Amino acid sequence: MGEIDKVRRHIAERFRVDVRYDDSNLLEPAGVARLVDGVVDAFGKIDILVNNAGIQHVAPVEEFPVEKWNAILALNLSAAFHATRLVLGAMKESGYGRIINIASAHGLVASPFKAAYVAAKHGLVGLTKTVALEAAEFGVTANAICPGYVWTPLVEKQIDEQALAHGIPREQVVRDVLLAQQPNKRFATVDEIGALAAFLASARGASITGAALPVDGGWTAH
Repeated sequence: MGEIDKVRRHIAERFRVDVRYDDSNLLEPAGVARLVDGVVDAFGKIDILVNNAGIQHVAPVEEFPVEKWNAILALNLSAAFHATRLVLGAMKESGYGRIINIASAHGLVASPFKAAYVAAKHGLVGLTKTVALEAAEFGVTANAICPGYVWTPLVEKQIDEQALAHGIPREQVVRDVLLAQQPNKRFATVDEIGALAAFLASARGASITGAALPVDGGWTAH
């Protein structure tokens, strides 16, 4: 059994829900449409949309590969737009919907060498606010969660890249590079981000819309 099947089975058994996996290419609008259509075919409608796909690349602007720029904007921003575009009409008609975009502290502030990621995440926060304004009277909310550094495979990869680039140990990268701006000096956990998303998706989140909510240990309070 592959890793994806293990995760799918674990979620299904723990929460007693029907769990589907789709390998659509979200770099392309057609792939996003395929994913949305598959969910609607399986479950009838989409009440909650969480846009969480993302990739990263670190390089100075003048050395940033064009193909990396295009891919990061396509996945981190455009995929969220296309998914939202495809589900919003039905949400408005039903009078209920939750759109949760996983942005970043980099949707609120910038860091060097992350031009595409920062641009995409700032765009995602702007998209969130626009959707919130357009959808508010229909019972649909749109919010962005803006994590600082969360312990994920994406961050582990950055640690290795930064250690190589700076010629320093991984532990020093964590302390002096990644967590330098976070006053609490710890990574957020996936569970912490998930708990906030679950609250926003619930009925108790009905009056929260258009918000960009930092979960960054104080980073953006500077």
